[in-house]
Amino acid sequence: MSTTLQLAKRFREVLLDGLWIANTNFKDQLSGVTWEQATTRIGSLNTIAMLTFHIDYYIAGLINVFEGGDLEIRDKYSFDLPPVESQEQWENLKNKLWNDAEKFAILLEQMPDSKMNESFVDEKYGTYLRNIDGMIEHCYYHLGQITLIRKLLS
Repeated sequence: MSTTLQLAKRFREVLLDGLWIANTNFKDQLSGVTWEQATTRIGSLNTIAMLTFHIDYYIAGLINVFEGGDLEIRDKYSFDLPPVESQEQWENLKNKLWNDAEKFAILLEQMPDSKMNESFVDEKYGTYLRNIDGMIEHCYYHLGQITLIRKLLS
């Protein structure tokens, strides 16, 4: 199996359907979470909705690069979640994440393996491989947070 296919599989595992690493995934952890739960802040922790937005913000930013655009995302905006005030808005936020995650995986599958060693936008960001691996690791990090916040809410 090619490197890009393996990476796409790992990416889908953490976001959409995997159980291998954490015995769960984003889709599993966010199912059944109400918008009230998703927006409840516990102490100084980010909310589940904020973490959902945060992960999608970075996925969408990388999609833009994969499609030939510029790297337009900035860390300082990655938690700028618009207010979530209804179940419909929460469902829309989750659906955007699911759609962007699948699009990311499809674009990744279409990349040649040789692209993985190329510089990602600028040499200072490292290679495509480093950034894609970083995205997967970033997702697992926040998946752990969401899992713990869910436990604290129940």
